[in-house]
Amino acid sequence: MIVITAPTGQIGHQVLDALLDRGYPVRVIARDPGRLTPQARERSEIVEGTHSDPEVLDAAFKGADTVLWLVPPNPGTDDNREHYLGFTRAACDAVKAQGVKRVVGVTSLGRAYGKHAGQLSDAFAMDEMIESTGVAYRALAMPFFMENFLQQAEVIKTQGMFFLPNAADRPLATVATRDIAAAAARLLADDSWSGKDTVPVISPDSLSPNGMAEVLSEVLQRPVRFQQVDAETHKATMMQYGMSEAFAQSLVDMAAAQSDGIYDAEQALASPAPTSFRQWCEEVLKPAVLA
Repeated sequence: MIVITAPTGQIGHQVLDALLDRGYPVRVIARDPGRLTPQARERSEIVEGTHSDPEVLDAAFKGADTVLWLVPPNPGTDDNREHYLGFTRAACDAVKAQGVKRVVGVTSLGRAYGKHAGQLSDAFAMDEMIESTGVAYRALAMPFFMENFLQQAEVIKTQGMFFLPNAADRPLATVATRDIAAAAARLLADDSWSGKDTVPVISPDSLSPNGMAEVLSEVLQRPVRFQQVDAETHKATMMQYGMSEAFAQSLVDMAAAQSDGIYDAEQALASPAPTSFRQWCEEVLKPAVLA
């Protein structure tokens, strides 16, 4: 039995669909089962509740061999580290109590960076907590999600610009969530692995935000420019949208670490994932911008 947390999220729903299509037995933890697809409701076991609840986790992990672990963001949190570890602490207890054999966690690239990196550091603390249980663990290590650009589709369409707090000329590693989901599904379906390891999932590109703007201009056949937002403005804007100061600061610190090269060492050694930034823009972002 394979358990999937966050099965309606942008990664979890793709993993769930892939496993169901291949006929694997799947159990999901869903706060709102009505958000699951009809296929998921019909073909998977459903444990209703949140995966921060110890009782829900015990019920979901009972008899399970492998778990996909994702911690959902909480933009209102006053302590992002404790948000990550609060979820994960309960999961680790359930892993040990129910005898789960393997865990696949969605985390960040750059664990060897060694300096504070905002939300990325919180993800690394999550990894360490899971590893401390002794369960076999694969940390799916992600850089910047290409899907983040979908949040700016309207701005790209109307203003011909996109905005990030990252350095304009510094390469920013990216990944498409479909490649993350494919890697997760492969690991969840494979019962032969053991021990602990990190599995980087990174696109074949090495583009700076300025380079991404050039690709977007070519794909959309219109000029697109990148504008770097200073840290204070970025934080203030996020707080205006309802994020807590702690959450906003964790994103600012994450962007600073990205501009400082947190992903560089692992990107240089990793085998590239299938989806390039250009391909993703053609297939995903362009239809959203032109809609």
